[in-house]
Amino acid sequence: MIATPLYSQRPDTAAQLAMIAAEAGREILDVYSKSVHVEHKDDRSPVTEADRKAEVIISDLLAKQFPGVPVVAEEAVSAGRIPDHAGTLFLVDPLDGTREFIARRGEFTVNIGLIENHTPVAGVVYAPAWRDDRGWICFADAVNGSHEADITNPAGSARLPERSDWRKLVVRPVPADGLTAVASRSHLSPETVASLEKLGVANSTNAGSALKFCLLARGDADVYPRLSPTMEWDTAAGDAVLRGAGGCVVGMDGAPFAYGRNPGHYTNPSFVAWARAQAPDMSVLAG
Repeated sequence: MIATPLYSQRPDTAAQLAMIAAEAGREILDVYSKSVHVEHKDDRSPVTEADRKAEVIISDLLAKQFPGVPVVAEEAVSAGRIPDHAGTLFLVDPLDGTREFIARRGEFTVNIGLIENHTPVAGVVYAPAWRDDRGWICFADAVNGSHEADITNPAGSARLPERSDWRKLVVRPVPADGLTAVASRSHLSPETVASLEKLGVANSTNAGSALKFCLLARGDADVYPRLSPTMEWDTAAGDAVLRGAGGCVVGMDGAPFAYGRNPGHYTNPSFVAWARAQAPDMSVLAG
């Protein structure tokens, strides 16, 4: 049996993932410009034509550019199409924040995370409608760390700019005047609200989709607690970006998140994302 190549060791992995996400984003924006028909899956979560079209583009391009790596994608899994995989796989959410998309808020993203040995080693989080005239893309790999860039003409050429226009992402030091938290806009549970108080958060803001990980990676916030359900494809790409910027994502036991350990079952436990390399004592959230 031929071993799957370690794409995490290639210097162009993040850039390739960013270009794939930009292609998917262009398709999403085409649907976004029209009247959006909304359906609901068995779990009552919404799905649109944009989710499905973007997933086809991503899956096809990943198969061409990263041969040998299984692709676990949200809509395929919903339809019962789950590839065999071990510790190496892609986790794909073609349109994270479908509710934001439907509500015409620009806080939806394309998420592609590369997992090796159950660890997120590369990923991209792309918000194609971040601004009227540009998208915001955050991408990371093990060779180059994490970067952000603007995608001009996201509904047209949607090209990743030259490397000289990439901006390094690095988490900020813990502020002396208290933590700033970022929390979900559409899935803010009472448990998460309570966790903000327990963590001694001084300020908080809300954002949709995986952009919360990017805000931590960019130094705009310090902590993102999530005590309501998520899936591995919701977090893998953002986890990779945050890790590459010097942060971490841990469960309630303080251990770093692992992915793809139970093929066919991809629900995450509660977690806290931190803009620091190691999580502080998590016992404050117990009980």
